[in-house]
Amino acid sequence: MQDRPDIVAVMVGVAVEGPYSYRVPPGMVVERGSIVAVPLGPRLILGVVWGAPKDMIAHNRLRDIAQAYDVPPLSEELLSLVDWVARYTLAAPGQVLRGVLRSPEALDAPKPVIAFRRTGHEPEKLTPARLRVLDVLMDDMAWTKPALIGASGVSTSVIEGLERAGAVERLEMPAPPVVMPPDPDDSPARLNPEQQAALDQILALDARAFGVALLDGVTGGGKTEVFFEAVADTLRAGRQALILLPEIALTNTFIDRFTKRFGARPAEWHSDMTPVQRAKVWRGVLDGTVRAVVGARSALFLPFRELGLLVLDEEHDGAYKQSDGFTYHARDMAIVRANLSQARVVLSSATPSVESRNNANVGRYSHVRLESRFAEAAMPDVTAIDMRVDGPEKGAWIAPGLAREVFAALDRGEQALLFLNRRGYAPLTLCRSCGHQYQCPDCSAWMVEHRFRGVLMCHHCGHEMRTPKVCGECGEPESLVAVGPGVERVAEEAAARFPDARRVLLSTDMGSHAQLRERFAEIERGEYDLIIGTQLVSKGHHFEKLSVVGVLDADLGLAHGDPRAAEKTFQILTQVAGRAGRASRHGKAFLQTYHPDHPVMKAMVSGDREAFYAQELLAREAGGMPPFGRLAALIISANEQQTAMVYARHLLSVAPMAEGVRLFGPADAPIAMIRGRHRVRLLAQSGKDFDLSGYMRFWLGTAEKAKGDLKVQIDIDPMSFM
Repeated sequence: MQDRPDIVAVMVGVAVEGPYSYRVPPGMVVERGSIVAVPLGPRLILGVVWGAPKDMIAHNRLRDIAQAYDVPPLSEELLSLVDWVARYTLAAPGQVLRGVLRSPEALDAPKPVIAFRRTGHEPEKLTPARLRVLDVLMDDMAWTKPALIGASGVSTSVIEGLERAGAVERLEMPAPPVVMPPDPDDSPARLNPEQQAALDQILALDARAFGVALLDGVTGGGKTEVFFEAVADTLRAGRQALILLPEIALTNTFIDRFTKRFGARPAEWHSDMTPVQRAKVWRGVLDGTVRAVVGARSALFLPFRELGLLVLDEEHDGAYKQSDGFTYHARDMAIVRANLSQARVVLSSATPSVESRNNANVGRYSHVRLESRFAEAAMPDVTAIDMRVDGPEKGAWIAPGLAREVFAALDRGEQALLFLNRRGYAPLTLCRSCGHQYQCPDCSAWMVEHRFRGVLMCHHCGHEMRTPKVCGECGEPESLVAVGPGVERVAEEAAARFPDARRVLLSTDMGSHAQLRERFAEIERGEYDLIIGTQLVSKGHHFEKLSVVGVLDADLGLAHGDPRAAEKTFQILTQVAGRAGRASRHGKAFLQTYHPDHPVMKAMVSGDREAFYAQELLAREAGGMPPFGRLAALIISANEQQTAMVYARHLLSVAPMAEGVRLFGPADAPIAMIRGRHRVRLLAQSGKDFDLSGYMRFWLGTAEKAKGDLKVQIDIDPMSFM
């Protein structure tokens, strides 16, 4: 591209396959990466200058760039990331770019802060209110209006009156930074020898080159302290750091720990932020004033210019998979971005994904182990309760042996946790008179009863209805019964069994993120004795008084025919069991199971995680599953099942022949209808070195385009098979 081109290619932030050509009007200077506004149809759209146009088009057929924003251009590595992600996931590049341009408010110049300062001129009229304002301003410092009002207790009109009288003057000051720079030397952690050895292994990776470390440590092993010191090392080197967390609910406690270590809060990036907050963070990342960010997976696309470290806490967590819009896995894309940025990556987990563990086994990642709990705390004892022999009485869900352990913990003044990874009161409601079962009208899924709210709800599309008093099929009153337990039903049983315990119920649908964070803080302060919760309670929490954990249905994750079922179940059981005995108290975990001889249950009871990973890797290799093979899924949906199936069969009929590729389907997806749309699935499997993305792109390019209400969703490396 010339120094001052008069035609450039602009990638717009909509789902388009490539850039469009635009004229650069006289006096405007742009370069690759410049953020601009361009006309597209009747509206202005944000876009990024991509380079020189591929095709020469006459000037009179082109439209002018409407505006070039006064912000630094996006970095070359970020533009390359957009291209790479689009090619790999088969998403339109403009759709990926839209994830970068998430905060259009950040492109406008920051508004100055209005402040007031004393001039030295005494007004003719001095009221008590005016005197209070002038007393506050005696330090000759400039005060913002809200601060001045708060300190003097006056109204806005008093300050404006002093300004008119010439006693104070109005100043425009630059907006303060969104956060202060973290100090890498503020409060360094006192690491034990094992932690220090782990940190040394991470820091052995070149701070100016790409490298990945898998921080594989037991729950409570002090992984956070270790990667905080890696963050400090990155900041000392003058580079930016990004820490990704899987859940917003974890953010508050984590932010507090970060602030205590570095003397300043990190910038945050997640869906709970206001547009103004997001704009400040986005611009601060771009101009380099923001040095550290803690965020959800979308923070991966922030416009860092000096990115030196990416940390993924709980790297195994399924929340890192983006399923809406274009599908991607933040862990995998973080590796790509770090490679493009010549940055280090720390993948932290007590239960690493099988893919990451295999990469560590073969030497692709540095394998950093923490095998002991911090402060000499012991790992919890894990016991399997065989529900075929020692299960609860009919209509109850807490086995007698578990109930005794909970009573004992409560008597000792300790906390206990009852865990069931199923929201609501009951997963199924039916009529005992006619057998009618309540199913979502728009999905092939049962309506889940939420008794506390008095509704039946579909967990796939959100459809809900008031819980009926009579059967909607036969009209029989008082005939509806709840089948199976949800976490609300467990809470009801816990209230009857342990009436004197201070109880709290935690589930993602039991309050806002702010309310959930407050509940976690209350638990940490010891304000509750008995915690009843879903997967939300299994991640990243440190409850010092918690000594007993009971998992009421340890088999739940094994029942869905998911090839990753054993891995996911092992991970969540390890995480939730690891909440017990985090301090000086000895912890116990009890798994209620009908399959005590299952490899997952044996690994949990014996504590032999190495045996589990070895067996799982052997099973994956035998089946050609990741990490020894690759998968890609096509979900074809339409308003009518026949329409979706006919098009899926057409796709299969034009699939190119390729050695090493196996195709499965078409078949109805396990959840065959969501939001009124019927879903049919095709699955492609290949070897790990095969360009499956390229194959899928060629395949779809040869097929007839989906028309009408047909929609094709492409999922490279699917994590769920629903």
